[in-house]
Amino acid sequence: MTKDKELELLERIAYLERIIKEKVEDAPKIPTYNFGKITIKELRTLFDLERVYDHQVFNHWLNCDPVLTAEEIQFLTTLLEREIDLIKVYNEEDLKIHFIAPILNQIDYKSFKHKIRDFYEETLVYKTEQFILSGITDFVVASGLEYPEKPYFFIQEFKKGLQYSNPEPQLLAELIAAVELNDIQTIKGAYIIGGNWSFMILTKLDQHKYQYAISKNYDSTDLDKLIGIYKNLQFVKQEIFRQ
Repeated sequence: MTKDKELELLERIAYLERIIKEKVEDAPKIPTYNFGKITIKELRTLFDLERVYDHQVFNHWLNCDPVLTAEEIQFLTTLLEREIDLIKVYNEEDLKIHFIAPILNQIDYKSFKHKIRDFYEETLVYKTEQFILSGITDFVVASGLEYPEKPYFFIQEFKKGLQYSNPEPQLLAELIAAVELNDIQTIKGAYIIGGNWSFMILTKLDQHKYQYAISKNYDSTDLDKLIGIYKNLQFVKQEIFRQ
């Protein structure tokens, strides 16, 4: 190849590289929303999202009354006696390790028979042509033993207080992503702010159209309320294993 031909070829390559770069730079960027930072207002720009202020939607769940064993009652009593003075001052990791994890381990969502278990710190991504929802889930019960396949129940944001971040839109974003990725109509979740637990149900009505409801707060520093939280989690386990 002559030097002139070589120079001409290099110039053509450089020209094509400029064209490709310009096209990439000019291409519209898909907005990405992170679970940990998204707000209710942003969710409502992406979805037709309505909160239903009707606690009757929880009747089948939160008004159930699973019978707890004496050992389970004693476990909750002992746990609360040990942790009650620190629950509302723990940082996020302390709260998880010392108080929340023992409860979840006692419930024990792992079943080799049903091929279901609990997963921590898993990545979840829902991508459309208009936007991307993504982030790390704190806790999810899902089918699959090696990796999560179909999610059934989420717990989000073991936060000490709302000044850290609001877990409600984070949980909502996760539930919406799970519904869309797995072609399901209804999904349950919970979020925790310090010692307070709230439960949530999300229902898909149509394409990108949802209703959701949030339960009353359960103060886990009150033994009766803690027993209620435990029963609510136990109901979820039984419901999942029946599917």
